[in-house]
Amino acid sequence: MGPMPAKSVSQDDITCTLVPLREDIDQHLAQLLGDDEQDQVSQAMRDCTLAPGKRVRPLLLLMAARELGAPMHAGLDLACAVEMVHSASLVFDDLPCMDDAALRRGRPTVHRQYGEDIAMLAGIALLTRAFSVIAGAQNVDGQVRSRMVARLADAVGTQGLVKGQYRDLRDASARSASDISASNRLKTGVLFEATLDIAAMLAGANQSVRDELARFADELGQAFQLCDDLLDDSPTQGKDVGKDQGKTTLVSLLGKDAVRRELLSHLDRADAHLEAVFGEDCLISRFTRRLFEPACAPAPSFVASNA
Repeated sequence: MGPMPAKSVSQDDITCTLVPLREDIDQHLAQLLGDDEQDQVSQAMRDCTLAPGKRVRPLLLLMAARELGAPMHAGLDLACAVEMVHSASLVFDDLPCMDDAALRRGRPTVHRQYGEDIAMLAGIALLTRAFSVIAGAQNVDGQVRSRMVARLADAVGTQGLVKGQYRDLRDASARSASDISASNRLKTGVLFEATLDIAAMLAGANQSVRDELARFADELGQAFQLCDDLLDDSPTQGKDVGKDQGKTTLVSLLGKDAVRRELLSHLDRADAHLEAVFGEDCLISRFTRRLFEPACAPAPSFVASNA
């Protein structure tokens, strides 16, 4: 599949597209998770997954799948599965043995609400539910579903989120810029890569398209982590302030101005990879650019790290 024709995308186009997509995602997540009021694990799963985030990963999957010509009814299960994995990773990241966080998305973290035991079980249950949803996704070829499950599992495992969290915990105090970049890719980029690769698989896209989307995802992941570092001292994030104190980040190494410039460079490179697939001024580019406005503005109103 070659590049699609260039098209102009307005802010109204973004809103008209994203609002109904997000509503579909939230409604389908609620259906997939169920609602057993007598089961604390079920309630913890719902609370952390349905909390008011920006749904960046599922929205990216659905937008990319649509632009690549994939059936949207098949993409919703996959998008929700990715969001479950992301939510599980946040539950684990926040645990006392990890980042020991008190707030997430403006609410007490899951272990603060339900206890560490329930938080652990909820995180595990979200991961297994996500893989079950993909394995049973309707109107997707069985072999393709198997590849999707494997792709998402790789993103979570010892060469993905797990390794990124380990490195962040063990090597946080003495890291070079290249070490930080490698950790950022594992912590954030790999899940973006899996998300977009699943969209490409659903559409039957060729390898060149998948490669361009992987490069876009890597640049986007780096930008997300830089945004998170830049807004670490912002009380508007909806999570603990100053969690990076004592850690070596690019902000501590280079300063905020240099990191802002680096963030914009990552976004420019991300756009180049999008353009190779979708043409100029595509919806995904406008969407991702909007996410990072607070990191480059003096008075942030939205936080990418809460997405």
